[in-house]
Amino acid sequence: MKKQILIRRMLHSPFFMVGAVVVAIIFLFVIFGPFFLPYEPTQSSLTETFRAPEGFSKGLEGHILGTDELGRDVLTRLLIGGRYSLVIAISVVLIMVIFGTVMGIVAGYAGGIVDSIIMRLCDIVLAIPNLILAIVFMAVMGISVTNLIFVLAFAGWVECCRVTRNNVRVLKNQDFVKASVSLGASHFHIMFTQILPNVTTPIIILASQKIGFTILLEAALSFLSLGIQPPIPSWGNMIANGRTFMTIYPWLVFAPGIALMFCVLGFNFLGDGLRDILDPKKRR
Repeated sequence: MKKQILIRRMLHSPFFMVGAVVVAIIFLFVIFGPFFLPYEPTQSSLTETFRAPEGFSKGLEGHILGTDELGRDVLTRLLIGGRYSLVIAISVVLIMVIFGTVMGIVAGYAGGIVDSIIMRLCDIVLAIPNLILAIVFMAVMGISVTNLIFVLAFAGWVECCRVTRNNVRVLKNQDFVKASVSLGASHFHIMFTQILPNVTTPIIILASQKIGFTILLEAALSFLSLGIQPPIPSWGNMIANGRTFMTIYPWLVFAPGIALMFCVLGFNFLGDGLRDILDPKKRR
């Protein structure tokens, strides 16, 4: 697709523009925001517990979103928790996309018994709900960030594999593949040099949509004390800690809850926008 057409589609896609702006703002806040705040995410002060949000009445020196039950600054913890959520989600999506794409290309190109084995493995993983699989794995293998990334990637690679496999099954019968086979090109060269570049569009769309879902799943596990462990902040464990005081100090739940909502919506809008932009059937 020509660069001018791509840019024009981006500018005319409300989903993409809204998603891109929201995601960009979130990245800027969680990456650079903590450097401008005077508090540490684990710094407690029993004399400042349950301070109500002060807004910008005291500038950046005040507790803009208030403090929690241990006197920790909510905004600082919110931004640091966002860092962890984004790093984990991006790491998970990269692993699931790489593994799922390789498995999908091998299954679609090889066919036969190889395809059957990989597809049955996909069916087994799909038969278990992602959250249940993650809970069981974390309970058995232990709670750590490494295990969290592994189980989330394992739970999510199937969809990428199936999408890639279906596209490869169509592409391997195209003339350019048959020509490469007749010229003696290796199967590895055909799969990863000629077929792979032609299946990247659905992979990019799926990856952008998976980031929001992964952030939500990580927050759910942290809420259940099976993800990121205190005192390290995450949006999930912040909601879990604040739910006890929700009726009296609602900002403890609303702040991470709203941040989680906007982050997931931003990535979902971005994925929907990319789907519309990269759709080859759409008029130019």
